[in-house]
Amino acid sequence: MRVLKTFTILVMLSLAAVFSMNTVTNAAQININEDKLEKIFKGVEGTTVIKNVKTGKTYIVNEKRSKERFTPESTFKVPNAVIGLTVKAVKNEYEVKRWDGIIREFEAWNTDHSLASAMRESAIWFYQDMARDIGVKQMQSNIDKMNYGNQDISGGIDTFWLDSSLKISAHEQVSFIEKLVKEELPFDKQVLKTVKRLMINDDQDSYVIHGKTGTRLSDLGLGWYVGYVETSKDVWVFATNVDGSGTVAKNITRDCLHELKIFNNQDK
Repeated sequence: MRVLKTFTILVMLSLAAVFSMNTVTNAAQININEDKLEKIFKGVEGTTVIKNVKTGKTYIVNEKRSKERFTPESTFKVPNAVIGLTVKAVKNEYEVKRWDGIIREFEAWNTDHSLASAMRESAIWFYQDMARDIGVKQMQSNIDKMNYGNQDISGGIDTFWLDSSLKISAHEQVSFIEKLVKEELPFDKQVLKTVKRLMINDDQDSYVIHGKTGTRLSDLGLGWYVGYVETSKDVWVFATNVDGSGTVAKNITRDCLHELKIFNNQDK
């Protein structure tokens, strides 16, 4: 009996040691990956959160900053499109708003746009005009339904997301995008499917990226890239913000996804 008890204890200790070793190994692997991801930033101040929707596995660079709220800038076009379609501020993704003739920073903005083309070209004036059509009451109630960031639209119906009152963290962006991917936001599923389609940036044989950049245009001091990537095996949601432009955030995000082997070498 004593021999059996001793044997049982030894087995349990051995299993505990193996489990401990595996835990350390897995933790080390995660740290190694995240160290590699941090190097991709090349000294640029920022954060990224990348999460596997199926498994919950999450990689984070600069966890402190990932919880800090910043203005969403043009990444707000995603929830704005959901709200606009929901309240019929636009009939569908093809409805055109006429350009008002005001010359703006980017040539691609200085033309008529639809919801789809304005998302693709990040034409701010279209989404500002749509926000005015949505109105304060409907905008606030729908942002509350989304639980989007600090839900503060006091900065003006057509400016609250642009270096103003509305703020959101990278973690919160990932949560919002994950709910959009799963179609768990409290909105019509067809509206959510439409907005996801509008977000497609890169459609390849082995992956599809749905994403939206955002840049604080006043000083280019804040850049975002948020969205998700679909592969044959997985769906990964991501949110990156940096002290720089949305293009910088986008390039860093793609490099991180590549480092994590979400893209194959030939895909990049």
